Amino acid sequence: LNLLVIFPVNKKQVRGITFSHLKSPELVSLILNRLKSQGLFDQFRRDCLADVDTKPAYQNLRQRVDNFVSNHLATHTWSPHLNKNQLRNNIRQQVLKSGMLESGIDRIISQVVDPKINHIFRPQVEKAVHEFLATLNHKEETSPIPAPPEEKTDASVLMQGISFHSFWQNSEDFM
Repeated sequence: LNLLVIFPVNKKQVRGITFSHLKSPELVSLILNRLKSQGLFDQFRRDCLADVDTKPAYQNLRQRVDNFVSNHLATHTWSPHLNKNQLRNNIRQQVLKSGMLESGIDRIISQVVDPKINHIFRPQVEKAVHEFLATLNHKEETSPIPAPPEEKTDASVLMQGISFHSFWQNSEDFM
């Protein structure tokens, strides 16, 4: 599974406050850490996992893997001396080589995750990002560093500038 990465278009300016001390990767990292600490990605994962076993793509993949394992085991004669760990690892490697997991997981994602992106995930992430940026804005307003008056950016413009790239990419890094 892959993860959501957020990139603000106007990286240095939010609601008239200049975040000159933050570089874009730092801001993205701060936002992602905030979203993680709020449990937003865990909630997304739970929502998807609760829905996955009802989808045809999952049922199809499970049936294909079950058939593959059954056929492979049918070619082996059971004996008390059979090395089960070696057989299990061999089956695992052959399933991975077959490519059925990759294509099956892609179909599962398109049936489970894709429908939720714009209607469930995106609004929640935008709300959390907006709240985070408002917190930064409040901190900047209370700091003695004045913001340049000619560089005002409305928060709604910033939110329109947030784009979602590589949803569910490198989930191990963030989930």
